[in-house]
Amino acid sequence: MRQRSFLEEHHDVSRRYFLDLGLRSATGGLFAGAVGGGNAARAADPDPQTSLASLVDKLEYLTHPEKFGTVERGNPLPYKLPPEELQAAGMTRKTWRLEVVADPESNSQVGQPLRRSDGTALDFDGLMAMARKRSVRFLKTMTCNNMDSPLGTGLWEGVPLRDVIWRVRPGNNIRRAWFYGYHNNTPSQMFSGSLPIGRVLEDPPATPPVILCYRLNGEWISGRRGGPVRMVVPESYGFRNIKWLNKVFLTNRFNANDTYERGNNDIDSWMKTLARFISKPRRAKAGQPIPLTGLAQAGINGVSKVQVWVHPKDKPLPKDDPYFQTAPWHDVKILPPPGAFGGGLPADAIGPKTPCHGFDGKTGRPILWPLPYSLAHWAGLAPAVAAGRYDLRCRAINNRGIAQPLPRPYRKSGHCDIERVSLNVRA
Repeated sequence: MRQRSFLEEHHDVSRRYFLDLGLRSATGGLFAGAVGGGNAARAADPDPQTSLASLVDKLEYLTHPEKFGTVERGNPLPYKLPPEELQAAGMTRKTWRLEVVADPESNSQVGQPLRRSDGTALDFDGLMAMARKRSVRFLKTMTCNNMDSPLGTGLWEGVPLRDVIWRVRPGNNIRRAWFYGYHNNTPSQMFSGSLPIGRVLEDPPATPPVILCYRLNGEWISGRRGGPVRMVVPESYGFRNIKWLNKVFLTNRFNANDTYERGNNDIDSWMKTLARFISKPRRAKAGQPIPLTGLAQAGINGVSKVQVWVHPKDKPLPKDDPYFQTAPWHDVKILPPPGAFGGGLPADAIGPKTPCHGFDGKTGRPILWPLPYSLAHWAGLAPAVAAGRYDLRCRAINNRGIAQPLPRPYRKSGHCDIERVSLNVRA
């Protein structure tokens, strides 16, 4: 049976939202061509009274691992090495090893380092022994610092990095953890990241720990997704979630060593709150509300609402207002969490026996929605306008009442521009 895509599921749910509002003609045109012929048939569904909640229960919310957008580096790509080279590189669960040592170029003190050379490096069986005592699972959206839309949302599972750090008996003079992924033993291809040691050892409020991740959506993480083990840092953009992890240095050096610092990126930027369109109608009818749908990414301060704005192309934009704070924005609806999260997970994948950060342990439902560092769907109606040419914009507002692209509007701290699409409205 063919797996349905995120867009198809989104369109089913948001189409029903509009049908429930009695907008059959508008949604038929909007959704019929959006994701192919199958949706055209669904747009003619004669039962508009089916509740939004019942369709939300069927929403495929998580991204199937093979459908994530991919940003990767390495030549050749490490997971595409021949089988015998994969084994030798530690790119299989059988041969994976993690070294955790003091930085040889600083005065950091480590009482019991984990090294390959003396056979003490952590292997996959050792990691699983730790996981049986304490593993962590949470939803996180992977998003690239310099791309305008998220790459995918998954349920990530792993062992807190700090549990491994404590095993090496860290001593004095440690300010940061530097970590590295395998890249063909070629210095020019090395992919590295870092964190303050305080972030590794202690979590900000309501934030999961930094983990050594070995499962995505309940399955062993693939080489393409960074397996056998990768870093996952809940609040960070994708570049810090180092794939093919094989080494951690504890250092007294104050500086970061992140690969992306050399690309003029703000490497310490938290994920931002933003909204994006999914349905982008190019045409509308004068005098009729305009149905719109999209996604909202929840940054460190969450999402409280999503808004849209329709502006005539022939009228000037607000003066001295580069972020359109005074524009006549219109609220749309953030859709509730789905009944089952999909992505290959069984229906009972989150519950008392399989806890997940941010979810009620008894009911298996989110404690709040949207969850930080994850996504939500939105749908709504832009006000009816006269015939003409317009720009459509959408934005998200965080839980502190600050509207996108603020409070950090700078491109190098994460792409957060207000999205704009063109719209022709005909009489």
